[in-house]
Amino acid sequence: MDEDVRVPTPWETLVRWFGPPRSYQLTRTLIFRLLGFVYVFAFLGLILQGPPLLGSHGLTPIGTFVDRLHAGGATFWDLPSLFMLDSSDTSIAVWAWIGFAISLCVACGYANLPMLLVLWAIYGSFARVGQLWFAFGWEIQILETTLIAAAMAHPWDPRPLAARPPPVTAIVLMRWLAFRIMLGAGLIKLRGDPCWTHLTCLDWHFETQPLPNPLSPWFHHLPHAVHAGGVVFNHFVEVIAPWFAFGPRRLRLAAGVMMGAFQIVLILSGNLAFLNWLTLVPILACIDDDAWLRVCPRRVREWLRVR
Repeated sequence: MDEDVRVPTPWETLVRWFGPPRSYQLTRTLIFRLLGFVYVFAFLGLILQGPPLLGSHGLTPIGTFVDRLHAGGATFWDLPSLFMLDSSDTSIAVWAWIGFAISLCVACGYANLPMLLVLWAIYGSFARVGQLWFAFGWEIQILETTLIAAAMAHPWDPRPLAARPPPVTAIVLMRWLAFRIMLGAGLIKLRGDPCWTHLTCLDWHFETQPLPNPLSPWFHHLPHAVHAGGVVFNHFVEVIAPWFAFGPRRLRLAAGVMMGAFQIVLILSGNLAFLNWLTLVPILACIDDDAWLRVCPRRVREWLRVR
């Protein structure tokens, strides 16, 4: 008589499909370091450019903007910004330097919940009164990324590899952020200029982009076939690959690598401030610790495993 064949439970089927639970402590550390790196340059920009743009003698003074808000009856609770309380040049400089100092710590891997919330509060204060100079999508993106990163952080322990693992929910939210950013960028292109469907956009993109960098001429002079292939790769990475951020492990890793490589190409071929570096932050959540350890040098891998 044949033995009964055991039917796996739905949970066992999911585990088999998606793989066993993975660790993301190393991933969290890399996310914090990269986010801190982005903030270092964001606050450095405020230190150097804040006075001529937002100072009392700048192009769009924060003080004048805040005075108009106060005259209209607005309070801190209507526009939560530290500069609703003090919009002096000294206040602008002090908060920029405080943000810069904390950013350096986070870039070195030392981050906890309060540190990330302070960064979010300071940069958000600048963004809410920054007027024209903060009217770009990446200003909201850095604030959202920081809040999700804060949910990954230990409540008080700032050490790079704190014993407490990051919550799974925060990892999923990071992937969801990467999904929304990439898919949104892809759909905008497909609904925009016909050159994206004719595969001709890159034929002149590198020459006419607002901020070319030293490698842009090399990219511009590549053959049309390479440019057309680049457009196809763009569509695949932005429209198809993001869906696999929630898929089985191998597909998730492949999606993370492709989306990350795409951002690196954008960094090498152009200059969109810190946007592409910032977009790399949630993409890192697609890569688990086991994958990072496989590509680490042996000595580094052995050191990390005994931490």
